Amino acid sequence: MTVPEAVFERIDGFGPFRTLLEYRDQHGRLIRWESRRSRKRRKGPRPPHPWWEPGAAGWWMGVLFAVGSLCFALGSIPAYAKAVGAGPDAATYFVGSLFFTTAAFLQYREAVESIHPLEPPDATRWTLLRVRWRRIDWLATAIQLLGTLEFNISTAHALQSDLTASQANQMVWRPDVIGSICFLVSSGLAWFEVCHRWIAWRPRDIGWWITLANLVGSIAFGVSAIASFTVPSTEQLVSIRLTNGGTLVGALCFFAGAVLLLAERNAGPQPPALPVAAAATS
Repeated sequence: MTVPEAVFERIDGFGPFRTLLEYRDQHGRLIRWESRRSRKRRKGPRPPHPWWEPGAAGWWMGVLFAVGSLCFALGSIPAYAKAVGAGPDAATYFVGSLFFTTAAFLQYREAVESIHPLEPPDATRWTLLRVRWRRIDWLATAIQLLGTLEFNISTAHALQSDLTASQANQMVWRPDVIGSICFLVSSGLAWFEVCHRWIAWRPRDIGWWITLANLVGSIAFGVSAIASFTVPSTEQLVSIRLTNGGTLVGALCFFAGAVLLLAERNAGPQPPALPVAAAATS
């Protein structure tokens, strides 16, 4: 059966990115398509135990982000650092960064493999090597993945206990700041993807709460990164309280977002896919 082309009634988004479409299907029904919702919502029927799906990449994404966030939160608590020592505390951050990177890779793969109705079909064999500058979800996930790699570098170097102030700033602080900037940019793009503009009030949308939590968490991580600069004259951090406090607040925000990721998958079915022919008429 030939599917008729979609009739678009609304095309919206942030800047050059198209993140919301409203169109009529072959029966005349108005269908609302949103970039994040189409990517995150479950593609099939709900299993008997939707909160336990080790066979689903989306489930692992939420779990890995949650574990990584807990590691960062634990490492930022002074009582924990005092109890286990500086070495194990630094190792806690490093392990957490590995969880972040794994989850970020799964999220990047999810964005790369998702289909945008305004894009022509792509039969590229090397899926993960696709570059999609016009896709806000691709940019957000690619930048976040880069940020997690910077955190890997920062936390790995922090395992060394004999660094001078200059070495600490070059090897630990600099990649930490770069990673924090990447997280902030990525979270901002994810926020725009959900809001379709600079700001929107959508408290009934789980995706809105997730991106808000991640945006606040990224700001907190940024404050922590700035405060962790080692002053050469004193060899002390600018503010140990802001360093630990910013990391703790940011980690808890990312943990909340990770838990909500699991709920987002079960929030409802995806809208029907648009006919491929619609891309030619948009």
